[in-house]
Amino acid sequence: MTMTAVEFDYLRKLVRQRSAIVLEPGKEYLAEARLAALVRQHGAASVQDLVSRLRSEQHGPLHSEVVEAMTTNETLFFRDLQMFDALRTDILPALIQGTGGRRLNIWSAACSSGQEPYSVLMVLREHFPELPPGGVHLLGTDLSTAMLFRCREGRYSQLEVNRGLPARLLVKYFTRQGMYWQVSEELRRAAEFRQLNLDEPWPALPPMDLVLLRNVLIYFDMDTKRSILAKLRRLLRPGAFLILGGAETLLNVDDAFERITFGKATCYQVRAS
Repeated sequence: MTMTAVEFDYLRKLVRQRSAIVLEPGKEYLAEARLAALVRQHGAASVQDLVSRLRSEQHGPLHSEVVEAMTTNETLFFRDLQMFDALRTDILPALIQGTGGRRLNIWSAACSSGQEPYSVLMVLREHFPELPPGGVHLLGTDLSTAMLFRCREGRYSQLEVNRGLPARLLVKYFTRQGMYWQVSEELRRAAEFRQLNLDEPWPALPPMDLVLLRNVLIYFDMDTKRSILAKLRRLLRPGAFLILGGAETLLNVDDAFERITFGKATCYQVRAS
């Protein structure tokens, strides 16, 4: 039985309150599909039964599990090759040259199961071997504790490594463990993963040289987008780069950012005052 409009409205408000993600009307089928595993895990009779438990408890771990289940975790290695080409040929060389020997700070926000930060680390290892140990700090954050566990674990299925990861890099940076591939200890040590809700006050973060906030802003309303971007402006070093998803734009969202293109890849910098 499909959930009622009242039940779906409750879910929409819960997800909006906890994550700032906006669920559009008419997406009941999406909610039911994403919550199916939780229905089985908690021994609920249906999605309707699960929502009833949420409403009776008001607060508790089940609420967090539902919100995490409703977030989109689509990702793959080297997603949008044009952007990774720009990182290799233009963005990272410019940033490294401008560090003056200090540490380079990179933030992969809403990093899902970790393919993006590990892809960036492989680019750094392959093309910038002159960087000293500790010369880069890569932070990956996500709302979902389940995704952060996967990031730290660094274990991926054959299907996941088949999506975008060149065979040469698979052999070089992963080891086979049964049905899975394990990221090398070197790469896992090079990344820090922390939970962070973009819509809530951020913890103390170091000034950033590069922020990847890809395919995230599309899930927020305009006020939330502008609030997140305002916080980012205060965090970015002069000359730092912000990278969004390939189909995302800051046009009519935040004119404090200037659009920069490298070939077919687009990124942003804060306009000089």
